Amino acid sequence: MNKIAKIVSELARPVAEKHGCELWDVEYLKEAGTWYLRVYIDKADGIGIDDCEAVSRDLEVILDEVDPIPDSYVFEVSSAGAERVLKRPSDFERCMGRTVELKLYKAENGKKSFVGTLSGYDQGDVTVDIDGLSHTFKKAQIAQVRLRIIW
Repeated sequence: MNKIAKIVSELARPVAEKHGCELWDVEYLKEAGTWYLRVYIDKADGIGIDDCEAVSRDLEVILDEVDPIPDSYVFEVSSAGAERVLKRPSDFERCMGRTVELKLYKAENGKKSFVGTLSGYDQGDVTVDIDGLSHTFKKAQIAQVRLRIIW
């Protein structure tokens, strides 16, 4: 997490909690020449537009006061999404037993993407059960892990 995302996380967490939500993630990144500040929130019964609007309205006031970002940027508050990316150890702990898609930087056995049940996490290494077999992938191999909804 970059410095600005970390500062905004500290500011956004109490705002999200005030509205009955949990802060899932904050991203500050440049896309096609434009800076974006994205705040992702979550709650047990799902996020609605009213939740995003309330958190956005309150957090925008704080961001204007503290002014932690020197550049102009686009500010967005949204749901973490059903197929959210897992980043922190707590994300993995909370999602044990759920279906995930794990993507690798380099192909293993001719594949770069694996779908299975998240069954383990140890200092960045991720274990996924696929067709009844456990597969552990090293942190250095893993490009991304996200929840996967099977329809």
